[in-house]
Amino acid sequence: MKVIAINGSPRKKWNTATLLEQALAGAETEGAETEIIHLYDLNFKGCTSCFACKLKNGKSYGQCAMKDELTPVLEKLENADAVILGSPIYLGNLTGEMRSFMERYIFPYLVYSANPATLYPKNISVGYIYTMGAKEEHFDFFGFNKVIEVNEVVATKIFGYSESLCSTDTYQFDDYSQYVADIFDLKEKAKTREEVFPQDCKKAFEMGARLVKRQSVE
Repeated sequence: MKVIAINGSPRKKWNTATLLEQALAGAETEGAETEIIHLYDLNFKGCTSCFACKLKNGKSYGQCAMKDELTPVLEKLENADAVILGSPIYLGNLTGEMRSFMERYIFPYLVYSANPATLYPKNISVGYIYTMGAKEEHFDFFGFNKVIEVNEVVATKIFGYSESLCSTDTYQFDDYSQYVADIFDLKEKAKTREEVFPQDCKKAFEMGARLVKRQSVE
């Protein structure tokens, strides 16, 4: 059993990466082999609309034809039994790197036909982990509930199953006094960091274990 986490954050030791590591730790308790890949370490671009992945009888049908540092990652993901995608939320959506990755990872398997609906050869579980400085009460304003819904629907259609975890009101800085950020209640932020973020870590751990268990009975 192989579980791969994709970190769409530029930071390797902050909120998103921490939750991904917890998810992988949970997967390991169920016997899975795990790996984390940091997208910001790679030099790659998003989809260029070449449509080689859709060309009838084309040599890249169902696969991304672009060749760059993301190519071996996409090849490695073909052997994964579960994938966990993590990203902070910037301006109401995933980071640019994560969006570019998803274009390259998901779009080649999407078929413009009702049958089959996906070219992915097996069912796997996909987990999404989102981190954000905003509170859950702001989801509607940013339209973020729709982002979550669309990502889950697409992942379920292509891969078979998807679920999400949102960690809200997270710390953006080590020391807020060094930055212009007076809209935040720092005492409330600190309380959330101390009391809520550990709960989110536990949820991520449980997600990782759950995804492996789910694959074991597929």
